[in-house]
Formats: sequence, C-alpha cells, structure tokens
Amino acid sequence: MTLTDPERLFPAEPGARDCARRLYDDVAGLPIISPHGHCDPRWFAENTRFPNPAELFVVPDHYVFRMLVSQGIPHAALGVPRVDGGETEADPRRIWQLFAEHFHLFRGTPSEMWLNHSFEHVFGIDIPLNKDTATEYYDHIDARLAQEDFLPRALFDSFGIEALATTEGALDDLRWHRAIRESGWQGRVITTYRPDAVVDPDYEGFAENVERLAEVTGLPATGWDGYLDAHRARRAFFKDHGATASDHGHPSARTENLDRAAAEALFQKALAGECTAEEAEAFRGQMLTEMARMSLEDGLTLQIHAGSYRNHSATVAAAHGRDKGFDIPTRTDWVGGLKPLLDAVGMERDLTIIPFTLDETTYGRELAPLAGAYPALRLGPPWWFFDSPEGIRRFREATTETAGFYNTAGFNDDTRAFCSIPARHDVSRRADCAYLAGLVTTGRLSEDAAREVAHDLSYRLAKEAYRL
Repeated sequence: MTLTDPERLFPAEPGARDCARRLYDDVAGLPIISPHGHCDPRWFAENTRFPNPAELFVVPDHYVFRMLVSQGIPHAALGVPRVDGGETEADPRRIWQLFAEHFHLFRGTPSEMWLNHSFEHVFGIDIPLNKDTATEYYDHIDARLAQEDFLPRALFDSFGIEALATTEGALDDLRWHRAIRESGWQGRVITTYRPDAVVDPDYEGFAENVERLAEVTGLPATGWDGYLDAHRARRAFFKDHGATASDHGHPSARTENLDRAAAEALFQKALAGECTAEEAEAFRGQMLTEMARMSLEDGLTLQIHAGSYRNHSATVAAAHGRDKGFDIPTRTDWVGGLKPLLDAVGMERDLTIIPFTLDETTYGRELAPLAGAYPALRLGPPWWFFDSPEGIRRFREATTETAGFYNTAGFNDDTRAFCSIPARHDVSRRADCAYLAGLVTTGRLSEDAAREVAHDLSYRLAKEAYRL
C-alpha cells in the first residue's frame, strides 16, 4: 500500500499523461531552491533532534491547525503557545491523537497531499493516519527523529535543498545565522530582511521599534534621513549574513513617491502615533518605493506580499499572536497601487520586484500585463491558499498568455513546516508538467521546449530571481 499515487496530478488523457510523466521524470530530482520561507534557523545552527512528531507537524504549521480550529478545536488544545504564556496542551501525544482523529478533515486539500508525502517519503510510512494508527505513527516518527540521519542538517541534505531562505525581522540579531556560518557546515541557509515592524505605523510598538532601530544601528533613526540610513545599515547587516532579498507584508499594493518634506512629515506623525488610516497606508506605500530604491543600491530582490487581511480574528491575535491561521484574502489594486513605484524604478533592468497576491482575480487582469511590460517585475508563484494543484493551474492559465513563463519567479514554498518542503516542490513540478503536457499535446509547444521550460520553472527561474 502507498499513501501517494505515483501518477498524481498528471492528466487523465493517456497521451498527455505520458508526456507529463516524461517531463516530470526530467525535473523530479533537481535540487530544491527555497528562496522564501519561515523555517527556524536555530534548527540548523544547533542541529539537535526535532522534539517530537507534534512539534514537527502540528504546532508550527498554520495550514494544519487552522483547519482543526475551523472545526471548533481550540489553538490551546493543539499546543499553540499563548502570548501571555498561559496554559496550553503540553503532552505531544495528546496533540498528535487529536490531529489523527481529525485527519479526515484534510481530504482533498493540498495539506493532505503534503502530509502524506512526508509520512511516506520521509518517514517510510505506508498506512493511513487515523485514530487507530495514531500511536503507531507517533512511535515510528519519534524513533526516526532520534536517528542521526533525521537531524535537521541531515534532512536538509537528503531533501536535496541547494539554498533555503528564512525570514527575520529588521531588529533580529541573526545569531543563529551567524552560528550556522561559524559552524563550518556547508548547507546554504540564508536570511531575508523583513522590516514590517519598523515601516508599518499600525504595527504594535512602532515608535519603540524605531527607537530600537536607532540603538542597534547607532544612527539617528528618528529623523527621516537617519531612518533611511538605518534601513540601509540593517540591509547591509542582513546581506552580510547571506540575504539576497527583502520581504514586505502589506495590506495592499499601494505605493507612493512623495517628496522629502511630505515623507518626513508622515514619518513624524507615525512616530507620534497620530497617523490616520489613510496616512498610515500612504507611509507604508512610500516605504515600498524607498525599499525599491535601496534594492537598486544593494541588489536585494524586493518581495511584496499584499492582498491579505492579516490576523483577522482579534480574539486569536490577542491570545496567540500573529500568524495563527487567520490571514484572509482581500481585493488588491495592483495597477493603481504600483504605479508610483513603477514610475520611479519600473524600467530598471537591474532591479527585481516580485509581487505575491491572494487576490486571484488580479492575475490575468493586472499582474500578468504589468509583468509583461515592466522589466523590474517578476510574478511570484501562487501563494498560501493557492499553493495547490488547482491554484498553480489557474495561475498558469491566467498569466502565461500575457507574461509568458519567463516573467515569473519559479516556485517557492513559503513554509514553516520543514518536512513539507520537498512535498510542496514535488506538487509544483507535477502541476507544471501537467500544464506543459497540455500545451504539447494540443500542438502549442514542442516537447523539447516543454522540457526546458519545466527545468526553468523547477529550478533556474527562482535561482535567478533571487540572485542565488
């Protein structure tokens, strides 16, 4: 028995299926480029065993616990930490049993496919997970985690990861990245500059965060020029620790290109906590343009993750903090929103800006035409809710006719769940090969060209977009 069908995601029509299989066989073993994600660099710095199956698969993965929460299971029952340090379930076996009893909730979702891939191909399990097999699963995975070849660095190597980027806030001291570098291990784990806490006036403690920025850089960051120089200093610090990109999680795609006096005035209002909602949005937009200019200076790829109403549940955010499964897609205006930034730097060939959206309606109408015109833009792959076989197919269908394949940035897995990385890349490669097989069998692409495109989508485009 197997948990994963070897022919999964390939077309049903025999000729197209055979073509997809041939294309997939050519790319299945390519190294993994994981240029954007949220794995913990401490795993690779300390290289100690993962604590237990629940800590590996359930507690850190918002794809997993959001589904369980949607069925009335509290975060606390799944061991998700509380902001106030309050009590949550501490017995990993109870967490795992609860997860197993409700595993049927994931049927038909990409999470089921990723999890089953990990269970079968990483841990060698070939029976379904349910309430009756929960203990057998737990004991098997736990025993494997105690073995040297299941330590984080060994898994990194066995997964075939060539480069993995984590994401740290602007004030992070990057101690774990420094420890990785000093350890002599050759695995490439790099950081990414995420300055949300010091560019978003609505972020909790914004003024205090800017004061801290001044402290860690030794620059007068409470004045506009010093503030921008402090960002440059932190970007240089991150780049020294391997960063090739910055990342910006904004509510919308709005950008601004204000003159210095207007930008300074907005900044001072933000520091004083006096911004209106409109002014806070304008300041975030100004900072995207400033970051794009800095990317021209230092070469960091600029990622914009927009179109998400983050932490939609005030109750969950208050109890458990950010990123706990309640980011919800919203409408996003990319054409109007990006215009000030693109007027400033959009024609720069040495700049790479990668937009991600949760608003699928903009793929064909806005993002593909923009990326098909401006040299600085490369489309990010389907993100979060749409990182799925259907989402990938819809993305290709909506964007290829306008932007082609080569104005996209390949694939990235954007995950906190380490063992799902090879599974997610496998899904992406299978879905893309299925799409390409359709082009081949309908006479729109030669199989030789499709083979080259499949390689580029699986490996080369991400490597180039992130200067890896």
